[in-house]
Amino acid sequence: MKRHTIAILGGSGFVGHHLASRLARDEHTVRILTRRAEPHRDFLVLPTAELVECNVHDQLALNAAVVGCDVVVNLVGILNERGHRGKGFERAHVDLPRTVIEACRANAITRLLHMSALGADAAHGASHYQRSKGRGEQLVLAADDLRVTAFRPSVIFGPEDSFLNRFAGLLRRVPLMFPLACPSVRFATVYVGDVIEAFTRAIDNPHTYGRSYDLCGPRSYTLLELVRYVAKLGGHPQMIVPLPDWASRLQAEVFEWVPGKPFSRDNYLSTKHDNVCCGPFPEIFGITPTPLETVAPYYLGDAGERKRYATFRSHQ
Repeated sequence: MKRHTIAILGGSGFVGHHLASRLARDEHTVRILTRRAEPHRDFLVLPTAELVECNVHDQLALNAAVVGCDVVVNLVGILNERGHRGKGFERAHVDLPRTVIEACRANAITRLLHMSALGADAAHGASHYQRSKGRGEQLVLAADDLRVTAFRPSVIFGPEDSFLNRFAGLLRRVPLMFPLACPSVRFATVYVGDVIEAFTRAIDNPHTYGRSYDLCGPRSYTLLELVRYVAKLGGHPQMIVPLPDWASRLQAEVFEWVPGKPFSRDNYLSTKHDNVCCGPFPEIFGITPTPLETVAPYYLGDAGERKRYATFRSHQ
């Protein structure tokens, strides 16, 4: 197997941590680009990992940061923006891929792996998130001087995920009754290990060039089913109350202005269509997708204790 020097944008996030570890296991040199290196020194336990401080939105800085690499992976994505008009999504999902393409060209890097999203649609997406993700995917696939593969996963689950763990945290804080917006939207949740394995197996596979792949788990769930499952695993006895559409929309309007945006108008609009695949996991990767039920109990069953320990460690 060929060894590569691989730059990862968004490498300090949930998927990035798992991908960096997987690539290091195959003895690739992994260069994690981050705005601040100090909080992410845990990467240095990986023998082939490099931490590089870089503002990835700065074209010249990014050009310099990927010198010597032969593969670039862009995992950068946001679920909410600071503003309310889509400019934050545009910057993260459209402007940055354009900057990445130019950095690849400046360094004669021809291999680019790009994280898109299931439901990304430049023309018909219901939300800023979906439309901007769609435009970014179009941009990278149109760069025909590069060998590009795009991945379109449904919601990704696994240890330290920001989806199921978020609901586990909310359930701990809401004592009696939990109002759930958009309870009927369906997700084909996909395991982070399967996603990063698809990335890894695509690197040297020329049949994946110029293609995008939908990635889903073996079954779909309504959001209500997922939250009830999280509550069961965590031992949370409160009643989960599914909200009708008008109340879900109202909750989004209110939470849009809450610091941190736990639920936004854009999130609400993203639920206008189910987040599921039309077919099975792509055969080209040779992966049997992992059921949620075989993984989630190991990190949600004692989620409270794990969160407290993580908080304690972060303050040492």
